[in-house]
Amino acid sequence: MSTTTAPAAATAGLAGKYLTVVLADEAYGIGVLKVREIIRLQKITPVPQLPEFVKGVINLRGRVIPVIDLRVKFGLKAEITDRTCIVVVQVKLGAEQVIHMGLIVDAVEEVANLTTAEIEPTPDFGTTVSTDYIFGMAKVKGQVKTLLDIDRVVSEDTARAIVQAAA
Repeated sequence: MSTTTAPAAATAGLAGKYLTVVLADEAYGIGVLKVREIIRLQKITPVPQLPEFVKGVINLRGRVIPVIDLRVKFGLKAEITDRTCIVVVQVKLGAEQVIHMGLIVDAVEEVANLTTAEIEPTPDFGTTVSTDYIFGMAKVKGQVKTLLDIDRVVSEDTARAIVQAAA
């Protein structure tokens, strides 16, 4: 296999629509089919004994939704501004269970329709950096956007602990 077809094969299934969000002045993409809605930042009820990036839960039209701060999860500076919001996503736990989870982001940019040619495989950062939650890197309008595998951003064990604590 030639080196030009290997990256294309690795990113072939990634083309599609992504909601791009901003975290600490960097752009990230979340598959549009995973996004349920975008809401304003609201009061979050803390839940004790969860990781620091889990801010707590919110009541969204009668449903208790766990909320994580992606900025804290990724070790970024987390300041609340008037553009800070919650992106409610659908996260798959294991083979069957699907939950809704809120992600605090600095801002929402746009919905971008990405082609295979715009997406490159995740670069190798070395053995100490885990990139399991990154689908690839997209080059859009001269900017690089990190495409997130939202099902892997929060480990399955952590997600299950969040769901149990929220129940």
